[in-house]
This record gives sequence, C-alpha cells and structure tokens, in this order.
Amino acid sequence: MDDTWVLRLRSGESNIYPQSLLAREWLVTNGLGGYASGTLLGIGTRRYHSLLTVALPAPLGRQVILTPIEESIHVHGSTYVLSGVEQAEGKTNFLGAVHFAEFRLEFGLPVWTYQIKGTILEKRVFMPYKQNTVHVKHHVVSGEEPLRWNLRLAIPFRPHGAAVGGPPGGLYKFVTSENCHEIHPPSPLPVVRLSLHGDNQGFTEDDQLINDIIYRMEEERGYESREDLLSPGFFQMDLNRHTDATLIASTEGWETISTLDPDDAHTAELERRHALLECAHPHARRDRASQLVFAADQFIIRPSRRIENISPASASVDNLRTIVAGYHWFTDWGRDAMISLEGLTLITGREGEAREILCSFSKYIRDGLIPNLFPEGQDEGRYDTADATLWFFHAIDRYLAYTQDWSTLKTLLPKLLDIVEHHIRGTRFGIRVDPEDGLLAQGDQGYALTWMDAKYGEYIVTPRRGKAVEINALWYNALCLLTKWVEFQLEDKEKARQLKICAERTRRSFNRRFWNANQGYLYDIIDGEAGDDTACRPNQIFAIALPNPVLDEIYWKPVFETVRRLLLTPVGLRTLEPKHRDYKLKYHGDLMARDSSYHQGTVWPWLLGPFIDGWLRVIPEDKLEPRQLLENFLDEHLTDACVGSISEIFDAEEPFAPRGCVAQAWSVAEILRSWVRLLKSDLTTL
Repeated sequence: MDDTWVLRLRSGESNIYPQSLLAREWLVTNGLGGYASGTLLGIGTRRYHSLLTVALPAPLGRQVILTPIEESIHVHGSTYVLSGVEQAEGKTNFLGAVHFAEFRLEFGLPVWTYQIKGTILEKRVFMPYKQNTVHVKHHVVSGEEPLRWNLRLAIPFRPHGAAVGGPPGGLYKFVTSENCHEIHPPSPLPVVRLSLHGDNQGFTEDDQLINDIIYRMEEERGYESREDLLSPGFFQMDLNRHTDATLIASTEGWETISTLDPDDAHTAELERRHALLECAHPHARRDRASQLVFAADQFIIRPSRRIENISPASASVDNLRTIVAGYHWFTDWGRDAMISLEGLTLITGREGEAREILCSFSKYIRDGLIPNLFPEGQDEGRYDTADATLWFFHAIDRYLAYTQDWSTLKTLLPKLLDIVEHHIRGTRFGIRVDPEDGLLAQGDQGYALTWMDAKYGEYIVTPRRGKAVEINALWYNALCLLTKWVEFQLEDKEKARQLKICAERTRRSFNRRFWNANQGYLYDIIDGEAGDDTACRPNQIFAIALPNPVLDEIYWKPVFETVRRLLLTPVGLRTLEPKHRDYKLKYHGDLMARDSSYHQGTVWPWLLGPFIDGWLRVIPEDKLEPRQLLENFLDEHLTDACVGSISEIFDAEEPFAPRGCVAQAWSVAEILRSWVRLLKSDLTTL
C-alpha cells in the first residue's frame, strides 16, 4: 500500500485518544445514496449512524436498516469489547479505545487496528459499488491465539430522516437456513439478507429489546435522542491467522450478493478506487488531494427515484446522475450540485457523469428553473431558488471547457434560452428582471431563495428579498455565456446581439448601484425591503470571481481586501462581518439557535473556492499564500470530524469547531478544484 494514499491516526498521538475517537466519524458510500457510518470508537452518536443505510425507490427513500449494538472478541475465556452503544442510564463504553492501535484510510476505505493481548486484529468496512450491501471484514495480522468474534445487531427499519423513539412498528420475521439469514419486515420494506464467511460461523437467536439507547449528537442538536431497538440475536465466527471472517448484510438478492466472494469483492472495490485516481487530474493524485478524490466519489450517485413527468425517451434511472449535497441528512440540491460539478466530476476525470448530471437536471426544468431540491421518499421536489439555475449555466461552461462537447450544448441551448426568457419576463417566486435597470430581483413572502436560505418555521433568518449581489453577478455571467454560445453554436447573430445588450445593461447598472462608496465594498442587497443592505458578506466576491466578472476592475482590489480582512479565516469565509449586530460566534444548540447563526457569521469552507479565484484575478503573481492556506486547512481537518472529508461549516471564531454535515459536497469540490488550480504552472483556467 502506497502511503501517499493513506491517512493515519495512531494510539497515543495528541488529541485522538480516547474521547476524540467518539468525536471523529467514518463514512462509506455505495454510489446510490446509501451508506455505512459511525464514530471511530464504534458508538453511534447520531440517528444516522448505522452499519447499513440503503437507498430505495420512492416512496421509501433512504432507510436505516442495521445498527451494531456490541462487537466483541473472546479469547481464553476473556471478553474484549471493541464497540457498543451508549445507554441513557449507563456510561459511555470506552473499552474499545483500550484496544485501539490505529485507524487509517486506505484508498478512502476505513481500517481499524486493534491490539488484544499478543494479537493484532484489523477490521475493514466497504460497500460494493451500486449495491445496497455492506461487508465487515476481519483479519488477524499477527498472533497465534484463536479468537471468537461476536456481533449483536439491531434492526431499526427506520426512515432515514425520521425521529428516533420506540421499536419499529410491525413485526418482522427472522428466517435462517445454513448460512443464509433473512429478516422479513412488514411490506413494503425489503428483505434483509445476511451471511457469514469464515470458520465455525453461526447465529444465536435470542430476541432482546435494547432500551434507552442515547444519541448524544441528536440531543445536542435539540432532537429526540433516545431509542429502543429490537435485536434478533448475535453472530459469531472464529478468527485465526489463516482464515478471515466477513459479515455481509444486504437488501439485494442472493444472486447479486454471491456474485463475488468477500475477498474478490474487496479487490474489485480497491481496483475501482485505483482507477478513480488514474482518471483524476495529475495534481489531484498527489498528497492530500488524492484523499479528496475518494471523498468526491461519495457524493456522485445514481438516484433511486421515479422518473415522472419527463420525456419518455429518457425515462430510465440508468442514465440519471446527481450529487448528494452532504452526509448524513441532505439529498441532492440543485444549487449544491451545480457549484460542485467541476470539483467532483471534471477535476476527477468523470466527464461522462458530469454530462449525465447536467442532462438529468435539464429534464426537470419547470418555468425556467431547475429544481432546488429533488424529492426523496414522500417529500415533494422544490423549485424555490433564485441562483441554482444561474449556477447551471456556470456548470455547463466548466463542462465545455474540459470536454468541448458542443453537441450536448446544442441539445441544451433551447432550454437555456427559455430560462433567460422566463427570467426576463418574470417567473415564480418573484424572480424577474427589473425593466428599469436590467438587474435581477427575487423574493416572495415565506421563501429564502438565495444560498443563505435558513428558515425556522415561518421565520426566515436572511430573506434577502430584492436585488442580491451574487444573484446579479451570476445573471451577468449567464448572459455572457449564452451570448457566446448562441453566436458561435447557433450562429444567430441577432439573438446574440440582443443578449449582449442585456448583459451590458446589467453590468452598467450593477457598478452604478452596488458600489458602496462610503464603505468601500459592495452592498449585499439593493432595493430590499429595508432599502440597501450595507452588511459586509462574502457574496460580493462572486462579482470578481466568476469567469465573466460583472464588477469593473477599478473596484476589484478594495472589495477583495475587505473580504480578506473581515471575513477570511483559516477554514473558510465568515458569512457576516464580526462587528455586525447580528454576528454569531458559534453554530450550536437546537434548530432555531443553529438556523439563526447559519449565515450570520458561521464559516463556510466552500467559499474558499471563489475567494481564491478572486485572489488569482486581483493578485495573480501570488500563489504561495493561498496554497499555504489550503495546505494548513487540509493538514488540520482531514483527520478531524469525518476523517478524510470536509465538513459543511465551522464556528466563526477560534478554535473554529467543525459543525453541520460532516461531509459536504461543495466543501470537498471547491477545495479540490482550488488545490489543482493553484498547483498548475499555467494559471489560465481550463
């Protein structure tokens, strides 16, 4: 194994033992939206932690299927607990930490090393690609003592986002025959199939109700945090130097599960991951960036959803691709997918999947808008976004820069023209071009339409109704791109001339209206409900950073330096300047407390991407400082929170604690994209 592709945490190193093993998490995904996840210590702290969460067609959506209750090793009459659960009346079981020697990621896959007496034991977890299946594999590295491995599982059968509570409704039936074990839940839930591969394997049936399991992260976030779970029994296998032991759990059929034996399935997944690196940009294969290639893979999925109300000719799940916005709780969001597309798919050499993502979203365009949120389970899709559709133009432009796939552009152009026409004459949610100045306004009561979209009940934290700075930067960029495409691909000179006039009018109005001469930076909102908003926010950086900057060059440096001075941190950009009355230092507490700080100071790492784009436009000769910024960030954070990935957000002040989703698509995408750009000898964007 090449150490370039390995991240390690060893026993005895600072800040990892033992409490921090409970704070750090691991994540394995399957390319369908399903996953396995937990803490390094092996104690679930979230309702989302499970050994198997599967992605099923609507109306089921994602379902939490299997939860590990206790894993232990027996040798010479002694029992050594490796992982367990935290119960409300008990104490957190740190016994597993006593035996912990190392945690590492090999090609992005988790490996635990335990030392028990004189034996070194390794555990691996992986999911075969595009299967709702998980493998838990154990291997004795050294030591001659025979071991007995035990694992007790519980069966939540809980919808992915559902609150925890009592045991699942309805009875399930456990059926066993030799090494084929099946759990039959109430319809329409799928049968769960389990098998053991190893010596002296078996299952002991002893139905138990495990009471008062507590999920401390849910408690901290103000959600229901206690759960009772049913356990049908426990599995056991012998372990020695000559025989590995593997548990397979799946909602696939037996024929699919048994296609490859556990060793061959593991080899196939390692080969797939090696191929991911080989396809990636050369600068993405090196050092810290190689791990981000594996992290990027976790977000690109084939969705399990009904294909309704789209063209019958394309009504197949096989040619749909999308991007999960974040783990554990997000689904695929239009805005996040378009921002993430370059970093997740193009930097990693997955141009075909980039095309499928763009085409998938294009099939769902309604009233000149791409969806902000696709449906999952019984939840409806939503179109309440003013910027996702404008980011769609940007994503297409990046795709074309890498592929020169003009035939796909010609297919999409009628839809792009229709989008612009809808925006000019006005579409849903008050999204419309103001005929007085050519700027794009947005806003509808009860909606937050920009990326700063926190909402608690009917309370919108940052409504930003009016003309938002980044929305108009994106609008201008979209007009410029469409002008070029219409002129050179459709050869429609007149239409291109009309679009160019619209773009130029937008640029002139933008520079006249958004420049705040008193403060020396850009207004965040003009013509808002309370007039022009002077709050210093990171949204103004897009006026410089996009491929077609709407801001006149004379204003670049003061805007950039203001953002750098007031908003830049080691982990991203603050969403509000510290001196503002609404500034919040921390993101914590219940949902209302968190939403009130979500965009009111909280740091977002994805904003480092456009900030570095702006840096290279304003100070093109200086690559060293932004590169050092990214190096320091990755050195600190890749072994924190979800090991090997990048969190959604951070607190606004030191120590900049990671918060929100532990693995976020646009965080990974924009850091990886910026890393590769900074390493190129030629700074010209692809």
